Amino acid sequence: MTLLVQILVNGLMLGSLYACIAVGFSLVWGVLNVINMLHGSFIVLGGYLTYFAWLHLGLNPFVALFAISALLFFLGYLLQYTMINRVVAQPVLTTLTLTFGLDMILYNFMNLGFDATPRRVSLDLGRTEIAGVIMPNDRLVAMLLAFALTGILYYVLRSSRVGRAIVAVRMDSDAAALMGIKVNKVYAITFGISALMAGACGSLMAIVFPVTTNITGLLLGKAFAICVIGGLGSVPGALVGGLALGLIESVAGNFLGAQYAILLGSLIMMALLMTRPTGLIGKKGYE
Repeated sequence: MTLLVQILVNGLMLGSLYACIAVGFSLVWGVLNVINMLHGSFIVLGGYLTYFAWLHLGLNPFVALFAISALLFFLGYLLQYTMINRVVAQPVLTTLTLTFGLDMILYNFMNLGFDATPRRVSLDLGRTEIAGVIMPNDRLVAMLLAFALTGILYYVLRSSRVGRAIVAVRMDSDAAALMGIKVNKVYAITFGISALMAGACGSLMAIVFPVTTNITGLLLGKAFAICVIGGLGSVPGALVGGLALGLIESVAGNFLGAQYAILLGSLIMMALLMTRPTGLIGKKGYE
């Protein structure tokens, strides 16, 4: 019984990071109808910046997270406002190609500046043990922060003026424009928020896992899978999808072997695409 609880706790810790990985990607896809190929590289950039801020400046990664998130917000806002907005009304393939090209540029800059050596912030925060279930404190704090960031984003979208504008543009951009909402500015803010969440997730990942440019494609694939499982374009969808994928991979990794964990998650994603394309909690018309 203790083993099963340990596996489930590990799955929840992993799933919280997965939700943080996917929520920004899902938001951009749902609001802008843009498949952001930059997303995985944004996460890795956040992880690298956290590592080097800790190594060379002595900044606590939990403190550096806020500055790095703000930096990624401005980078995302700038890219969207100056480049992606010019083609955002074009077919999806056009924006996909543009973000893919930008991703290649950022990916190669990171390889030149940081190289592909895996980096991880080494914090000795001890561990918490409850009834035989062991939780490393660095992962526990990262999980709580991931949930907090996801919850704050949900609150902002539901309660703030900017959040309501984002939701209005997501529902009907033409009607939102007629109501006086500056759609291109909302697009840029949405893309900036997505980059902010990616940067924050990268900071948390650097505390828990080694970060390297070699995992940008893997992270992007996780974001795709989570959006399909949970439902596109909503924070609850990303949260449910991330937790579901984390639990699936944790259980499969322990009982079937680590090599089957990603395979099982992909099979479940394909099954949902064929049987419930809106995801577990998605709504028809929001895909």
